[in-house]
Amino acid sequence: MTILDRYIARQYFFNVLALLLILFSFVLVIDVSLNMDRFLRLADNLATQDSGEAPSTIRRWIVTILLIFDLWWPKLLQLYNFLIGMVLVGAMGFTFAQMTKHREFIAMMAAGVGLHRAMPPVIVVALGFTTLQIINMELIIPQIAPLLVRDHGEAGTHHLGAAAVPLTLDGSGRLFRAASFDADTDTLTGVYILERDEQGKAKRTITAKSAVYNKGGWDLTAGQEQTRGSATIEPPTPLARIESSLDPNELRMNRYESYSQALSFRQVSQMLNRKTLTDPVKRARYTRIKWGRFAVMISSLLALVIAMPFYITREPKNMVIQSLKCAPIAIIALIGGILGASASIPGLPPALGVFIPVMLLSVIALAQVSSMKT
Repeated sequence: MTILDRYIARQYFFNVLALLLILFSFVLVIDVSLNMDRFLRLADNLATQDSGEAPSTIRRWIVTILLIFDLWWPKLLQLYNFLIGMVLVGAMGFTFAQMTKHREFIAMMAAGVGLHRAMPPVIVVALGFTTLQIINMELIIPQIAPLLVRDHGEAGTHHLGAAAVPLTLDGSGRLFRAASFDADTDTLTGVYILERDEQGKAKRTITAKSAVYNKGGWDLTAGQEQTRGSATIEPPTPLARIESSLDPNELRMNRYESYSQALSFRQVSQMLNRKTLTDPVKRARYTRIKWGRFAVMISSLLALVIAMPFYITREPKNMVIQSLKCAPIAIIALIGGILGASASIPGLPPALGVFIPVMLLSVIALAQVSSMKT
């Protein structure tokens, strides 16, 4: 890299870090200020349980700070994935606005350097932050997924606990119900499963005291099956295992809407590879989760390329006006990538539909770069 490349890359890199720090601090301060009473009450309860007496002021505040840290450090890692696309565009605007203010683009042209040369260092740094996003999304977030679904009253706890499972369809059309599902041990208790025929009539019921998920199916404890729908009532027979695509990850996704964002590419691929997953709606949903993350990342990079020509100008311009021109286009590009990755498009396979915004943004980015006057 030349001195110019290193200079632009360094400026952009520090602007990205500064903007991330500002946004993280803003979100954290707002949340803590709105929920400080809950943190203090929880700190009082925990400190009292440990010592058996009311905590001192210093101990109370130390426990409160630790609870805030415990709740928010995993959430900030997830927030990075959500904000990095917007931050990359915003930091680019600040970087090129600074260069315009100091007439550095004019100096580049006076030295015979085309303004296109300002773009590669920004793209390289953006690719670096996107690589960190991939590592975070695929290796770190899945490991700390149980910590991401906690609310403020659960700060300091590192388990999901148990909850009842309402009637839930698996990939083969069976209906599962359980008295409770322990999300930490992947165990169902009080299991009732209803299997239906093509007309929707019950043809078999399965009950079990408990069930543990293992390699594509549930191992049943005291499991029994009974055939239904015939003229005579068949006696129940023992059943040790049932194959199903309904796994602990899907049960967690049903319980916590945000849990799907914590699954890695490998985990979603394993869910799609199960032969018991025959429901086309569920397959489409998992396919969008699998490929949509990459479509969003590519859309963010294309939004960055689309926004750059607004700030790289031959003559000094009012950067506020340029930002007002750029903001709607950049925001639509970023939001379009997110919506395209989550919404189904009739007539198109989900794996292709999530990349429709990428195709459209690629054309716009090419037109924007081609129209630059350098």
